[in-house]
Amino acid sequence: MRVKKQKRHRRAVRFYTACFGFRQPYKVLCDGTFIHHLIVNNIAPADTAISNILGGSVKLFTTRCVLAELKRLGKSYTESLQAANTLMIARCDHEQIKNAEGCIVEIIGENNPDHFYVGTQDTDMRKKFQEVPGVPLIFGLRNALFLQPPSAFQRQFAKNSEEERSHMTEKEVALLKKRTKDLVENWEIGDSSDENGGPEDENLEMQPQKYSSRKGMKVKDRPQFKRNKAKGPNPLSVQKKKSRQNTNSMSGKESKGGDETVRSRGRKRKRSRKGKSSAPAES
Repeated sequence: MRVKKQKRHRRAVRFYTACFGFRQPYKVLCDGTFIHHLIVNNIAPADTAISNILGGSVKLFTTRCVLAELKRLGKSYTESLQAANTLMIARCDHEQIKNAEGCIVEIIGENNPDHFYVGTQDTDMRKKFQEVPGVPLIFGLRNALFLQPPSAFQRQFAKNSEEERSHMTEKEVALLKKRTKDLVENWEIGDSSDENGGPEDENLEMQPQKYSSRKGMKVKDRPQFKRNKAKGPNPLSVQKKKSRQNTNSMSGKESKGGDETVRSRGRKRKRSRKGKSSAPAES
């Protein structure tokens, strides 16, 4: 039973979030009967109990008129008055103090612009708000809180508003007709100019990126294709260039060594023949 109740609450919260734009933290406007019910049944803390059924963080509000009504009810509601004083005060624009029902009805208005969840035990008020689109209702039964499912009127209103958004308005239809008419006229003008074309038209065709008479639509005569530029090689796969100084020094060393070898090979020992020539002369 508890799982079914959570599914119903989750489904209702999803409906109001999708169709009427409710967002976290959810704002709950409490009247005196709802606050008194929370105190009598020891539902505390109230914000935690309400956040459990809504599935998100909440902020609790009340009004000056609700506080004044609890104060008039006497000593039996002093604890409820103290609890109500701890809540945030929702602004009501009327100068004179009204009864709680009239004050809350005025704040909600025709379409609940502030996206309030209304917490009340008043059955008449709940029936009245079922005929107002986008007003979720919270009430208590003993020590449990419930979120009332959306009424048939609210579901039908959400369906009608969705259908209206899916169709074009009269202004949009008129604008579409005007644009299509201008587009057809421009195409006809372009076809007639092609039939009566001469050398001037050929020169115009040679000019790149020439716009036609459809300047308002920003349409080019010919499509412009963007060519992909050639990309360089992957820098990580390219080998590092060898420095020229090293190569020059190495080549210089080799050349020096080569010269020495050439020189050493080119040198020949000269033998003197004086001794040989002088020996037979003496004999």
